[in-house]
Amino acid sequence: MAVTTYAWEFEQLARLSRQQPEMVNRAIGRLLDEDADLRWAVVVSAYLEREINLGKSAELLGMHELELRDRFTQLGIPLRIGPADMAEAQAEVDAIRSWFADAKL
Repeated sequence: MAVTTYAWEFEQLARLSRQQPEMVNRAIGRLLDEDADLRWAVVVSAYLEREINLGKSAELLGMHELELRDRFTQLGIPLRIGPADMAEAQAEVDAIRSWFADAKL
């Protein structure tokens, strides 16, 4: 089976996102909602590249942060615990608030 590359399609989506960002965001959102493996890969990649922290990763994956810590530990993914700056601290607070709101404690 031949491997298909989608370089042209990605380029077109990047162009379209400048003209119609809502359309591209909806399409990408649907793709990530439908493909849990892709969502996991995107989030873990962003975490490893230090684009998001553990709290935001857990939020994006629909997991509690402690559950994600355990999973990362099992998979050998290094943990970065504690905020590096105020923006990360706020993101962690927001993730915790979101989790509690979803849990409806």
